[in-house]
This record gives sequence, structure tokens and C-alpha cells, in this order.
Amino acid sequence: MTQKQSLRILILGGTGLTGPHQVRYAAARGHQVTVFNRGRTQPVDWPAGVEHLTGDRLTGQLDALRGRDWDVCIDNPTTLPSWVRDAGQVLAGHVSHYIFISTISVYANLEQPPNESSRLASYGGPDVYAETMDTLRASGMQLYGPLKVACEQEARRQFGDATTIIRPGLIVGTGDQTDRFTYWPLRLARGGEVLAPGTPDDPVQVIDAHDLAEWTIRVAEQRITGTFNATGPAKTLRFGDMLRAIDPAAQLTWVPADFLAQQGVKPWSDMPAWVPPQGEMGGMMRADVSRAVAAGLTFRPIAQTARDALDWFRSQPAERQAQPRAGLSAAREAEVLQAWRVRP
Repeated sequence: MTQKQSLRILILGGTGLTGPHQVRYAAARGHQVTVFNRGRTQPVDWPAGVEHLTGDRLTGQLDALRGRDWDVCIDNPTTLPSWVRDAGQVLAGHVSHYIFISTISVYANLEQPPNESSRLASYGGPDVYAETMDTLRASGMQLYGPLKVACEQEARRQFGDATTIIRPGLIVGTGDQTDRFTYWPLRLARGGEVLAPGTPDDPVQVIDAHDLAEWTIRVAEQRITGTFNATGPAKTLRFGDMLRAIDPAAQLTWVPADFLAQQGVKPWSDMPAWVPPQGEMGGMMRADVSRAVAAGLTFRPIAQTARDALDWFRSQPAERQAQPRAGLSAAREAEVLQAWRVRP
């Protein structure tokens, strides 16, 4: 451990992508860990001594938190400002440090690479505290960034200078249910001609769930406050270098962004982890992470992240493996490659 005192750590959530890694890393470093969630997807391999409290922030069932003290609270799953407000009212005077996991999507303008001082998205509705998960989904997730901004603001109102805001980019690796990065190790493992989007020089940023989780615990240990973009790696990663790191022998056919657009191939969903470096989202994969790196954020090799993601995916039930949740189907990829070959 890097500090002498064992911390009492409360993790809100704890069962999503980063939570289990936080729990295991914190427990291994001698901390007392409590997780608070609905108890519906509790991992079966929690380390010994991890305490589980049951409640539901969606319905305001927070009684299990009342009258307890913790050194730090890590808030993982929150999208609604009312959840931060309600937790803050219960935990006021009972938590010394509050770490809110936000998102890189809080920035108002992603045409240019954002830093922590870049302008944030603004909420334009009548009552931010009346928003629900249903209204978020009904907006086509357009409210996601503005609501996360409002969550950050509420966190600071509740916890003041004892607040840390962490803004991750695309979180990937073991446990990622979205397949937004896992598509690539899966696709390269299948072999054959691979449709690669844009150019080999297009930038890409991802953060391994282990790296994000472990750094968050170290932030708690060192009581680091402030706001941090948390994606990686430390230096620019090119899409071509990422794919070659996953499989040096891959047969890559690079198809320009404008042709992909003509074919109806969408960045992010059809071509996961890829965003064209021009246009309204052109700066998304070039966020400034220097503050987080200076505060101790480290990165494992992208090839290791890819191996871990692939191993995890292959450990899932057959029906889950049969239906990846991102990327082109083999048939659709073949169609686009054929169209590229016969273009005028």
C-alpha cells in the first residue's frame, strides 16, 4: 500500500464495469469495502470481508446508508442529479471524500480536443431534478452529457472541496458488456480481410477498466481532489497501431470515412471505438489527459487489454457470444469491402 491507514470505502454500485475491479483492488490493499446497490447482479467472487448493503437510488431507498461513516464514497453509476442530491443529504457529515465518476461526454464542443477547463454542456429543460431514466432514454441519450454536468455540479454543492470528478473516455476490457472495443480483438481473431475505418493515423483513446478502477482507489488513498479527464494512453495512439498491437499479422483494408458514410456505416456503433478526426466529434479521441497522468494514472499495454477482453468474452454463455452488441456483422462487412473494391 502507498498509505498507512486502511480506508473505509463506500462504493455506490460496484457491480458494473469498473466496480468489481475497484472492490478487488481496494480489498487487496487492505481497505474496508462496503458496496451499496440493489443486489440484483452481485458478483459471486467478492473478496472476504466485503460488506454488501441493499437499497435502490431509483426509488430513494437509502436507509441502509443512514448513520454510517466512511472515509470515502465512490459514486459509479449515477446519471441523474437527484441521485447525487439524495445521496449527499444522507451522507452529509458521514463521508470525508466524494469521488464522482462522470464522462468525457460532458463537454459542449468536441470538435476540438477537450481539457478539464473546456466549456461544458448545459441543461435546457424545466427541472433537472425531475429528469428520470425514462426521459433520458426518450431523448435518444441527448441529455446524457448535460445531466452528467448537473451531477458534477450537485456533487460539488453537497461535498464542496472534498470532491473529485473523474471523466472517463471509452471504458474497455474485462467485463465490458457493450463490446465497443471487444469487437476488434474478436474480429481480428476471426481472420481474413478486415475492414479498418478511416486511416491508420486516426487517433483513438480508451481506458482499461482495471486501470481506471485501480487509479480511482489510489486517488482515494491520496485524497486527490479536483477534475480529471481519464482516458488513455498517455501519448497519442493511432488506430492502425492499436489494431497492429492486437494482431500484427492482420489483413487490414483501410476504407475512408467519406466512403463509409456513403455506405451507411456509422462511427462508434458499426465501427466501434472509431470517430473520424474531423467534424463535430473530431476531438473526442484527443482529450488532454495530462492532469490525470500527473496524478498517477497509468496504462497497461493495449495488447493486454485486448487479450483480457477477448478471454472474458469467450467465457460468456454461448448465446451471449452469438450476439455481439457492437460492430458490423460478417455479411455486412463483406458487402462494404466489395463495394470498396468495385468503386468507380
